[in-house]
Amino acid sequence: MDAPLAVKSGHQGTAMSLAPLAHVLYSRVMKHDPSDPSWADRDRFVLSAGHASILQYSMLFLQGYGLSIDDLKAFRQWGSATPGHPEVGHTPGVEVTTGPLGQGIANAVGLAMAERHLRARFGSDICDHHTWVIAGDGCLMEGVSHEAASFAGHQKLSRLVVVFDDNGITIDGGTGLTCSDDVAKRFESYGWSVRSLGEIGEDLDALENALLDARDSTDDRPKLLILRTKVGVPSPDWTGKHEAHGNPFTAEHVSRTKAVMGIPDEPFWAPESVVSAVRAGAARCRAEREVWSARAAGHSAWTAFVNGPSAGWIDALPVFERGESIATRVAIQKAFDAVLADVPGLLSGSADLTGNTGTKLSGQSAASPATPDGRQVYYGIREHAMGSIMVGMALHGGLLPVGGTFFVFFDYMKPPVRLAALSRAKCIFVFSHDSVGVGEDGPTHQPIEHLAALRAIPDLQVIRPCDANETSQALRAAIEHDGPTALVLSRQNLPVVSDGSAVTLGAAVLREGTDVCLVATGSEVAVALAAADRLAESGVSARVVTMPSWDRFEATRRADRARAEAILPTGMTTVSIEAGATLGWHKYADECVGIDRFGASAPGGVALANLGIEAGNVVRVVTDLLGRGASA
Repeated sequence: MDAPLAVKSGHQGTAMSLAPLAHVLYSRVMKHDPSDPSWADRDRFVLSAGHASILQYSMLFLQGYGLSIDDLKAFRQWGSATPGHPEVGHTPGVEVTTGPLGQGIANAVGLAMAERHLRARFGSDICDHHTWVIAGDGCLMEGVSHEAASFAGHQKLSRLVVVFDDNGITIDGGTGLTCSDDVAKRFESYGWSVRSLGEIGEDLDALENALLDARDSTDDRPKLLILRTKVGVPSPDWTGKHEAHGNPFTAEHVSRTKAVMGIPDEPFWAPESVVSAVRAGAARCRAEREVWSARAAGHSAWTAFVNGPSAGWIDALPVFERGESIATRVAIQKAFDAVLADVPGLLSGSADLTGNTGTKLSGQSAASPATPDGRQVYYGIREHAMGSIMVGMALHGGLLPVGGTFFVFFDYMKPPVRLAALSRAKCIFVFSHDSVGVGEDGPTHQPIEHLAALRAIPDLQVIRPCDANETSQALRAAIEHDGPTALVLSRQNLPVVSDGSAVTLGAAVLREGTDVCLVATGSEVAVALAAADRLAESGVSARVVTMPSWDRFEATRRADRARAEAILPTGMTTVSIEAGATLGWHKYADECVGIDRFGASAPGGVALANLGIEAGNVVRVVTDLLGRGASA
């Protein structure tokens, strides 16, 4: 109560009702060691109901994860270690970034998938832990939880335990306003083991027994424990009322609640005797962690695995001959296969488009209850869950998840892509069928604004290669990057016109010229080259620049402006060419050849030509631009 009161912001109601549960999890049940928050075989805890972040921060303070009383006092403030919602990498002990409801439970499915995969490959003496989740009504209402729960049940992720805080409250009021689901039957139908705990939220021993029963069960299904609670307990004013959810209590409300609890009416009261006792108890797993560390150090296969790609993996990347014609979605599959043995943590999957997106790994078994070490993941038609599960896998550690779908369906997985970037989760998102070149499927399947949307996400590496060699080097960039990467790939065959080196700096000159610069990405680089040939016939010298990655080029410009200028001179008349929205291109170009409308059903070449993505239209634009007196 004190932290939201101090800053007049936050959600205390759920945190209050779940404090006993969180205490039991951290102090009696979970395998963890606050002195080593990154212990690879620790249990993972996910507060999917991330708005109740003060609950987790309070536990991390008490357990000794490095948070202080001053950190709690700085709750939700600029630069504090206790932001409004839990953020991985920001606060020790936080495993995933939660807040957008449903993401946490889906991330947890990824954590559990990673644990099972690593246990199957290295044995339970190296990997043997559980994933614990606290989720609320909002988490289960969001659609991503349906997708993720269905996948988890099918995969029989028995080490996943979700406690559903069934408090019947949302911001607008009781859940009866909007929802009449039978949550137990729903999860049973997904293949989960479901147990209703009743109103035992204040009974520490009963909570412990229920959690241990779930942990030690031989049932091979994921577990859902339904705990009936009253939000805001034990407040004499707001217990069980929806106002307790998001409105900070007043000082009077806090005082009256502390009187009920029998504790002093002073802010941030934390007796040294209590804190010391809790922290002493938190050391209960330290000896186990030390024994594990010694055992893991002597496990050569595990040591090699955690050290990352094998030496020489870059040399394994395929090189394609100029003049070949190959779709970049096909090239990425060849690149994956080439490095698979050298990048042992790579797992690849797709949202029911495995063969179409280049994410099929040759000779690999499907991840399943029967083959938990399989490196091919079939997510089904669940883009949203796929992205969120990938984030969980990546943040677990040890794995490099790849997931593919058609580019237009980025719409369905934008939330986890954004959270991957916020979390620095090392995922590779493969988006194929990247333009109106998709063809007859028409405007519902033809991405227009999607590149602009991807590029707007901070800390997301976006690469749209022009050919197979740039695709091969794009995979290298993704593996070497310390965060997520989106690879945007073509359906149609593209000529091999580069050596792939443009990926390193974000752009490169393919053809020198002095009168005009044509800068393009992806399939439109070939259009730019064809336009340059036609312009040369009329005496116009056109430079052609391939620019597979805006963000990498901007990094080059920040590091070495002269080098960037040598590639894309700011003083040269420039025309951009890209089969998508022109939003953002005016940063680099005087005129933009793009598509600022929805597409149309037609063969891919016909759609591209009619929408102006062809050499003749580029020549007309350049001729008009130069004719208007633009400086060459």
